This record gives sequence, C-alpha cells and structure tokens, in this order.
Amino acid sequence: MAELVSGEAVVLDVPCARFPSRIIALIIDILVQAALAITVAVWIAAASVHLNPDSALAVVVSSAFLIIVGYPVIFETLSRGRSLGKLALGLRVVSDDGGPERFRQALVRGLASLVEIWMFTGAPALICSMVSARGKRLGDLFAGTFVIQERLPRRAALPPLFAVIPPPLTGWAQMLELSGLQDHTAEQAASYLRRFAEFTPAAREELGQRIAAAVASQVTPPPPPGTPPSAFLAAVLAVRRQREAARLATQQAAAAPAQPPGPYAAQYPPAQYLPAQYPPAQYPPAQYLPAQYPPAQYPPAQYPPAQQPAGTIPSAPPPSAPLGAPPVSGQRAPETQPPGSGGFAPPL
Repeated sequence: MAELVSGEAVVLDVPCARFPSRIIALIIDILVQAALAITVAVWIAAASVHLNPDSALAVVVSSAFLIIVGYPVIFETLSRGRSLGKLALGLRVVSDDGGPERFRQALVRGLASLVEIWMFTGAPALICSMVSARGKRLGDLFAGTFVIQERLPRRAALPPLFAVIPPPLTGWAQMLELSGLQDHTAEQAASYLRRFAEFTPAAREELGQRIAAAVASQVTPPPPPGTPPSAFLAAVLAVRRQREAARLATQQAAAAPAQPPGPYAAQYPPAQYLPAQYPPAQYPPAQYLPAQYPPAQYPPAQYPPAQQPAGTIPSAPPPSAPLGAPPVSGQRAPETQPPGSGGFAPPL
C-alpha cells in the first residue's frame, strides 16, 4: 500500500503493483509486440521488390519505433494507463497524485523503456524497482507515475468465533475508548484473526501477543488480566464495527430532510412542489369544473368588486322604473312634460 495526496488534499491508500505481476504483464506486451513485428516484417518482405534499399531501411526503422514506443504510448493513452498486458493482470499506470496517466507521461515512459528495457534487457528497470518504495522504474521516475493493482482478491470475512464480543468481556467493552486506535493497527488485528487457524501454536501465540500489545497501547482501559489475545482483539474489532455502524446511521438520519406532520406527509411533502415545477400554463382553469367547487362554499362576499382604474369617469347608474301604473292595453300613455321646458302643455 502507498499513501498519496490527491488534488483535493485527501490522503489515499492505493495498492502498488507487485513485481511478479508487472513482469508477467511486460512479457504479455512483448509477445504482442513480437507478433506485430512479425506481421510488419512479412509485409515489408512482400513489398521489398517495389522499394529501394534506403526506403526499405526507413520503413523498418519507423516500424520498429512505432512497435516499441508507439504501442505502449497509444494503448496507455487511450485506456488511461493500461496496455494489453496490464489489462490482463489488472494493473494501471497512474500519476503520483492518483490521477489518470496523460499522453506526456505515457510518451516519457515509452521513450525510457526503449533504453532501460530494450537496450539493457531490463536491468536498470529491475534495480530501480527494487530500490523504490512504490516499485517505480526509471520511466516512472521521469514521468511522475507508478503502477497500481486494480483487481485485488476478495478479503475473507472474520470467523464467526471472532465476529462478536466474547461474553466475559461484554461489561468491559461498554467502557472501551477507541479514539486512539489507528487504522493500520486495526487492519493488522483483523488479518491476524482471519488467518488464526493457519498459524502454528507457537507463531499464533507470539504474533498474537505482539499485536495485542500494540492495540492495548492505543485503547483504554486495558483488558482484564488473563484475557487471551484473540478474545481481546475480537472484542476491540467488534466494538469498533458497532460504533462505526451507529455513527453512519446517525449521519444518514441527520442528512435526511425533515418531514412535516400529516397523513400524507411522507408521500407529498409540500416543500418539494415549487411553483416553477408546475407553471400555471400547464394547468388552465378550464380543468377545474364548477361541480368540484360549488358556489355555496365560496359566497360572493369573499370576492370584493373590482376597482376602476384611476382617472376614469364612473358610469351612470341605471334609470329607475316609473312609479305610476303601467298603461292599459289599447290606451295611449299620458305624455309627460319635457324636462326643462318651463311651459304648460295643453291636453289633447
């Protein structure tokens, strides 16, 4: 495992590729390159009758350069750090910050492989990989890259005996303080318990005492006297899992939105239905029939009359009906004095 700091200042633990897997991936790539070289050689031999010696030599040199350097550069650029051999072994080339490999880095690695792998039969790459903490060869040092293992074997679960808190340690486990327990120490304890049955009794006792002492120096209070190392480590890991699960559940509950009360609050929270999601143009008033909203529920007093805009002359009230009786059929209605005449109208 190697620690790297990403661009967001996050520390990541990534598994570096092991040397045997890198050798097998390199052999696969060399076989592919050899097959390409044989194919190109057959084509050049067939076309040599049409080429002069200088042209044939130029074609041979160009083809060799493209096969040796262009093959890894093209594949690693297009597949983000994987050649055919690395793809078969589950390896990938990444930048020192954990980002994907770029074309410039792939080109530097390809040019360096021309010297350290093909010219010196891989001796410089082998020595540099053994010295480097991340297994870097010279091309990785120049390009700022290293190779990681993408496909890892599935981690075995703890045996059922070590997956729970031993009953004699239940009361002590409730007072356990784990804030000082480091991740790599807990991983060592879990690995020891997973492989507990594979050790010999002497190695099991010696390794268990050493790991238990490391864990006991990071937790409080110390285990009761006479506690076996395996039981102590199983209790610590079980309490750690329970508290991590409880903390995760608390975070999820706090991140969930609060639901208003009501019988349909869980299905129809009002805060989710914003006016922008349902514009009035999609729901014209014609869809709401009068039968759904009878007038008895909405008396006219609730709707005040519309006010006339400022600056307009109010309309004249309608004329009132005459106070006299209506005329009888066949008789002539009496004429009234014209308004404003001021004279006397003789009867007809």
